[in-house]
Amino acid sequence: MKINTARKSGFTLVEIMIVVAIIGLLAAIAIPNFVKARTTAQMNACINNLRQIDAAKQQWALETGQKPSATPTSANITTYLGRGNGGSLSQCFCPQDSAKGFATSYTIGSLNTAPVCQINGATHLLP
Repeated sequence: MKINTARKSGFTLVEIMIVVAIIGLLAAIAIPNFVKARTTAQMNACINNLRQIDAAKQQWALETGQKPSATPTSANITTYLGRGNGGSLSQCFCPQDSAKGFATSYTIGSLNTAPVCQINGATHLLP
């Protein structure tokens, strides 16, 4: 008498549930860290934009002989935000600004004050 020991291979319901639980646990750990990292990256990008704006203001003042109380316009500093005359304000905006525009993101201010982010001025500050 021959006994048939053929067995179908596959995963049981318990094994599949364990894998799904492990994936859910890993997602619960990873998603908050991803959100925090994205927020930090956006803040750093905004601060770097503020540094570039401040450097452009100072360079404009040096080249044109302005007093410390002078206030440059965006047209004044545009050429100092890029390479030569190719400067542009179109790529200079706060990443958290839904309008994605320079005018809605930053206030230039006078030469003796730092530029300010209009979106998150409390956290996006020059050091």
